[in-house]
Amino acid sequence: MKISEVKAFLETINNINEYNALALHSDERVGVQKLLKQKFNLLQKDLLLVEKYKEMNYYENSFDTSVIAGIDEVGRGPLAGEVVAAAVILKDKIIGLDDSKKLSEKKRNELYCKIIETCDYGIGIATVDEIDTLNIYEATKVAMKRAVDSLESKPDHLLIDAMTLNIGIPETKIIKGDSVSNSIAAASIVAKVFRDERMKNYAKKYPGYGFEKNSGYGTKEHLEGINQHGVTEIHRKSFQPIKDILSKRSE
Repeated sequence: MKISEVKAFLETINNINEYNALALHSDERVGVQKLLKQKFNLLQKDLLLVEKYKEMNYYENSFDTSVIAGIDEVGRGPLAGEVVAAAVILKDKIIGLDDSKKLSEKKRNELYCKIIETCDYGIGIATVDEIDTLNIYEATKVAMKRAVDSLESKPDHLLIDAMTLNIGIPETKIIKGDSVSNSIAAASIVAKVFRDERMKNYAKKYPGYGFEKNSGYGTKEHLEGINQHGVTEIHRKSFQPIKDILSKRSE
């Protein structure tokens, strides 16, 4: 086979057993050996992802219930924008789930599409006014409750990232849950992609703050934008330095 044919053929190999049985291993051409090594690395990566999925299904397999929802939030720390929570009930195996912050934007978007196509998911939002009125912790709980309420199915058990909701459904609080639970990881991905898109839309309405890049966090560009253009409707008035800026302007 030509090198190009070898490359096309290797793309049809989907597991390590098929790979190990290949007669191509005796082909001494440098180009063939390079392609074999690349294929091996990809298959090994896939195996590790499968193992990670199994490990991250520990909590999902720990309860004698059929409907488990993972819950996570995004946006507790930014100076602008709402806090967004998501609840996800996984219905199919989705390999590659992880804490949304550990994934590239491209990978997050790929997984987001798989999740919303195959899973029962709900999104909850707590407004900037609610954040300023209730405080960010309580507003986060509001967003999480709304996410659960928007699910099509009622969960039998909730897996929640570092929070408790006490809404009449058995729940388990898991520290760094988005790194150890597939359901919570899926929720973190849905919440982040949804919120990031929301902030990109705000960037069109409020140019000059860099919302499309910083998602409302207090970056240098964002702070410079506040100094140049002022505080917007989506800024959290109870957060520093917004609170001090407004206080000085009212003096």
